[in-house]
Amino acid sequence: MRNQKYNRESNLGFTLIELLVVIAIIGILSSIVIAALNRARARGQDAKVEAQLSGARNAAASYLDANNGYGTATDNCDNMFADVASSMATYTDTTNYPAGVTIVCRTDGTAYAMDASLPSGSGYWCVDSSGNSMSIAADLGAGVTVCN
Repeated sequence: MRNQKYNRESNLGFTLIELLVVIAIIGILSSIVIAALNRARARGQDAKVEAQLSGARNAAASYLDANNGYGTATDNCDNMFADVASSMATYTDTTNYPAGVTIVCRTDGTAYAMDASLPSGSGYWCVDSSGNSMSIAADLGAGVTVCN
């Protein structure tokens, strides 16, 4: 009788299998949380791109008022909105965007469109001189000055 009582008291801890199961469950839950955080981070970077292009649209309106046109643009936006007063250079500088984002500008002098790739890989965000601000599936084509 005394021996059985002693054995029962010594078995109060967890077995190795129980500990391994708990560790496995914690590992699975943490991987789910990390995946959700990565998706949230990508959506946050997309939101930054959208906000930057919204600011570009506002700066472009100031540029139009001051210069009576939008000037010329190359694909990487280096000639468009050349003046400093409109702060347009801030919005066409890729260092102000999340890593890997490409920006394309198109203008015919009286209208413009800009797009930037979304870091989440879900397409492009486009703004134009007619006030459109939308997600598009493909990059702007040559001569296109309206987001479609």
